Amino acid sequence: MKSSKQVRVRLYGALNDFLPADRRGAEFIHTFAGTPSVKDLLESLGPPHPEVDVILVDDQAVDFSHRVADGSRVAAYPAFHSLDVTPVTRVGLPLPSEPRFALDVGLGRLSGFLRMLGFDTLWRNDFADDELARLSRDEERVVLTRDLGLLKRAEVRHGYYPRNSDPAHQLVEVVRRYQLTSRMRPFTRCLACNASLAAAEKGEVLDRIPEGVAATHSQFQQCPECRRVFWPGTHHQRMQGLVDKLRELEHEA
Repeated sequence: MKSSKQVRVRLYGALNDFLPADRRGAEFIHTFAGTPSVKDLLESLGPPHPEVDVILVDDQAVDFSHRVADGSRVAAYPAFHSLDVTPVTRVGLPLPSEPRFALDVGLGRLSGFLRMLGFDTLWRNDFADDELARLSRDEERVVLTRDLGLLKRAEVRHGYYPRNSDPAHQLVEVVRRYQLTSRMRPFTRCLACNASLAAAEKGEVLDRIPEGVAATHSQFQQCPECRRVFWPGTHHQRMQGLVDKLRELEHEA
């Protein structure tokens, strides 16, 4: 019969979102068996490893492979952009300079928003978990999903669980989490297929736009892959308003 062991645990910041209410913001006792890695122990409590940035065991920074001993104290932290933890061992991997994303089947509207901001974003309504995990590992894409099981796969290097169910609020979460405002290139990517857009003369696209648009607009972009045509209409104006609000995040504390 396996003997049970105990460890004191405290999770900080957004990692508390994955705990039951009575364990949030406080130290608690967790009973376990064997010698699990600290990654497995933390994920058994709720938080997926891509959301963990720093782990301290008995006040010493450790990596995910560290084996947890009976009587230890474990503290785990998410990414804090306003806190300099450079000297500390970080388990969170640095984001590529040009972040790319892969989204699960339930986040189609969020994928459109990210493409609108100019980010390389893969989404299909039949994406399998295996494929998303492979894209994270092989292409260093950030996996966005509300499937915790997917985020806990070892192949997932970067990932985030949007807390809100509304796509616009999810976008704000992602922009804040990955500090994307300075990297946005709005209206440079096809909302439908993710390809980079190219400027187009009216004569090139005349057979693919409504008569009224041709009469009132002179600036056009087209997708070299799916041939869709884009112009700055009312939808563009609404999206510009969203972009402006996102840029205001840079000035928030």
